[in-house]
Amino acid sequence: MPISSSQRQGHERLAVKVRVFRAARERLLEIWNYTERTWGEEQADRYVRELMEAIHGLHGARHRWRSVTVEALSDVFVSRYRHHYLFFRELASGDIGLISVLHENMDLPARLKEECEKEDQV
Repeated sequence: MPISSSQRQGHERLAVKVRVFRAARERLLEIWNYTERTWGEEQADRYVRELMEAIHGLHGARHRWRSVTVEALSDVFVSRYRHHYLFFRELASGDIGLISVLHENMDLPARLKEECEKEDQV
């Protein structure tokens, strides 16, 4: 059955893009490498895929967004997925800009500051 143009337009409005900034890409690779060494390639693929599904899912779940309480980062939000924190911004386009993915055991304020400085250099 063909999709009408109004159905297609409604679907396109629901589709959110995620821009993964350099620091976030580096963290995702680190997470994949650690998980692969510890639990194998299949688990590494699955966990990173689930992380990305979680960040894509944030667009329709604003109730899961928490503002970062650092004044200089007033436009940064955080959400948690398992043992990781997802740090992101809502871009002017309405898309999500993934700044970083940090493990709960890290010094979150210091690492987030580093990640945001890397983003500003892009």
